Amino acid sequence: MRPIHRFLTGARGAFAALGASLLLGACAQGGGELGYYWQSLSGHVQLMWAADAMDDWIARPGTPPALRERLRLAQRARTFAVQELHLPDNPSYRRYANLKRSSAVWNVVAAPPYSLKLHTWCFPVLGCVGYRGYFSQAGARAEADLLATQGLEVDVYGVPAYSTLGTMNWLGGDPLLSTFVHWPEGDFVRLLFHELAHQKVYAEGDTLFNESFATAVGRIGSAEWLRTQAGAAARTEAAASEARREGFRQLTRETRAQLEQIYALNNAPAHTEQPLEAMKKEAMERFRERYAALAATWPAAQRAGYDHWVATANNASFGAQAAYDEWVPAFEALFEQSARNWPRFYDAVQALAQQNADQRHAALRALIAPSTPAAKEPPRV
Repeated sequence: MRPIHRFLTGARGAFAALGASLLLGACAQGGGELGYYWQSLSGHVQLMWAADAMDDWIARPGTPPALRERLRLAQRARTFAVQELHLPDNPSYRRYANLKRSSAVWNVVAAPPYSLKLHTWCFPVLGCVGYRGYFSQAGARAEADLLATQGLEVDVYGVPAYSTLGTMNWLGGDPLLSTFVHWPEGDFVRLLFHELAHQKVYAEGDTLFNESFATAVGRIGSAEWLRTQAGAAARTEAAASEARREGFRQLTRETRAQLEQIYALNNAPAHTEQPLEAMKKEAMERFRERYAALAATWPAAQRAGYDHWVATANNASFGAQAAYDEWVPAFEALFEQSARNWPRFYDAVQALAQQNADQRHAALRALIAPSTPAAKEPPRV
């Protein structure tokens, strides 16, 4: 058994990472914060206790054949991540946990009625982040209800995995979870590489930077996996999934840009709230109409998640979505500038992470061609 002081040292790091959910909350201080930190730590400890080595799961007679094969694939992908993508070689994602629930955690995000700037929560190590995670969906909804009483638009969404930034590797590392283990192969390895990327480079307090970097690593890395390791069926399925994802990504980018233009009028000398609200309503209606046309040819089974997101979309969900893709083109450009050399790329990203936020964002903007929509400064979170 590990000494208790060492457990508490690791727990402090876990508090910080789990408070933000990393994948994925609070400058607020008050009586409820101790309870929040406790649910973060206890929830993660329970998750860790549920995890066993993948080899043990594979060897068990009662393990379903489909799970056994997916765990073997996970082992191969983990090796690929180290050898080909130069991601951390540590205990993370070498164990598996069956959580018996749909999400690892539930994130809460919030934003004002006329802004995409996310409400933030602050923690040691992580700095301020634009989301707050709960191991209980009821707890997340209670926090969202409280924020709604303050006039904020709120969203609660399930998160299939999160990262503790490597702070818990001494205790076995972040495990592979049942919440995403049966995803299509391309999506599965993409998320695995995304979460490992958080352990490679992390900029305190910059959600856009961190999530966009991890998203870029997941996209580039999974494309390489599919090209060299996957079968034809997996590549076909991944191509269709990426086409849907890219179409939706483009639509939401354009809608965010339109909303930002509308909300900029909030600071104009002459405007009234009602026209602003009317313009916002029109933009959201147009967004839903365009989505309906986009998704009309998609398989019904592939629409559910998108349909729900669109039906409940508001400033909070648009602001949160921006964090995952706004700077991705910049990181992809940086990867090309690094001659597609992973160590050189990580060194360049680490150098950016060590700059202050203004310098970092200016450098990222410079990496994107002025004609692309993402060249515009993303909403700060």
